[in-house]
Order: sequence, then C-alpha cells, then structure tokens
Amino acid sequence: MPWWGWMVIGAILLGAELFVIEAEFFLVFLGVSAILTGLLVLGLPDLAPWLQWIAYGVVALVSMVTFRRRVYRALRPAIADRPDDLEGEIVRVPGGVAPGETCRLEHRGSTWSARNDGPGPILPGGRARILGTQGITLRIEGAD
Repeated sequence: MPWWGWMVIGAILLGAELFVIEAEFFLVFLGVSAILTGLLVLGLPDLAPWLQWIAYGVVALVSMVTFRRRVYRALRPAIADRPDDLEGEIVRVPGGVAPGETCRLEHRGSTWSARNDGPGPILPGGRARILGTQGITLRIEGAD
C-alpha cells in the first residue's frame, strides 16, 4: 500500500473516533498506528506489503496495551463518588415489608424498589428511614 494510503486510513480512523463513534480510544490508537506505518513506508518505499501490515499490527497492539488505559483515564477522568444524598430521609411504605424483603415505594416523584435492611418488619403505611442505596434500590429500616 502506498504511504499516503496509510495516512488516509489513519485520518479516517481518527476522525471516526473523535467525531462519530465513542470507541474508548481504540480507534485513536489504530489511526495513529496507521499514520506511523505511513511514515515508515514513506521512509522505506520498498517495504513489502506484508511487512507493512506486520508493522501496523505490532505498533497498534503495543501502543494500545501500553498507553490506551493511561491516556483514556487522563482525558476522561472517572466521576468521583458522591455522598448518598438520600440517606436519613423518611419515606412512607405503602405495603408491609418484612426484614430482607423488597417493596415498591414513591419518593421524590419516582418509584423506587426498596429493601428492608432493618431488624423488624415495616407495617403498611408505616414510616421508614433510608439507610442508603445499593444500585437503584433503596435500603430502608423502620422509623417508628
């Protein structure tokens, strides 16, 4: 493949990652590897096509394994854990729920799944304190 072919492929892969597809920087490293292979072919124009593909594969693999995770974390830092802002709030439980059992309840305009993590049952219409969340489930205990 001519050197400019590698450059075009690299530009397409970079453009796809940056403007079209969210591939978590895989296409960036494939694109950069294609551009580096194009530069190699520009410097060594008689390089056999099979050696070009081997060089491309090795550069892509080594760069992804070595740098991708670090670059991704640097450019897209993880969202810091937020404190549980529901903790301590009081809710009404429409139906009774025994310890370890789950129910549905309304809170802040949404319907939640709630699990009784307290020592005793919560009676129908009773009040419960939110202990925290586990995924999208409220952990509650009787508040009476």
